[in-house]
Amino acid sequence: MIQRCHKWRQKRKQYIDQARQTSDEIERERLLQAAEHYCRIVNAEQGKIDSSRGTNDKIAEVAPETSESSDDEDIQLPDFIENLK
Repeated sequence: MIQRCHKWRQKRKQYIDQARQTSDEIERERLLQAAEHYCRIVNAEQGKIDSSRGTNDKIAEVAPETSESSDDEDIQLPDFIENLK
């Protein structure tokens, strides 16, 4: 499960990077929606992982996730995506 999450996070980052580089607004929108889709998949899968672990494992996992999510905060998303949070 963890390996799948990592793979999906990489795919999400790839779509966001592609969206940054494209000048076509429709293509950018499509890429950002695909990235958002992978974000939802990762969140659902991460919830399954967290529920299957003990509380000690959850505490240990928080630190790496925090550093990874701080990288995601630097990404500038259009208003419609920011409003979905």
